[in-house]
Amino acid sequence: MRDGLKAGHTASIDVKVTPEMFARFEGKLVHPVYSTVSMVYHMEWVSRQVILPFLEGHEEGMGGAVTVKHIAPCVEGAEVSITATVTDLQSNIIITNVKAESRGRLVGVGEVKQVILPKSRISELLTGS
Repeated sequence: MRDGLKAGHTASIDVKVTPEMFARFEGKLVHPVYSTVSMVYHMEWVSRQVILPFLEGHEEGMGGAVTVKHIAPCVEGAEVSITATVTDLQSNIIITNVKAESRGRLVGVGEVKQVILPKSRISELLTGS
């Protein structure tokens, strides 16, 4: 990784809740609200935004763990801001605390762990060689 990534570094994304983000199982609508699955996706995505400027050409990040607490619902059209803050860097492991908010209301909190590996190592893991 390139130098410069430190605890406290942040990244944010803003999303607008659409029907594609609703809570569904096996294609059936459960609730017309921002799903936990969508929130986890966005938390991982914003955490990736933190590391992207620091990855070298031969490196890539892989998800290692996600912990999420979904606190409040958001309906279609709600604007959600998701922010990741680096809290810990351990060799090739980056930990971010993540929060999702809509109009000043906390929607969810979590932690995302990313592992930075050489692309060649990832290829070995995927092919089993």
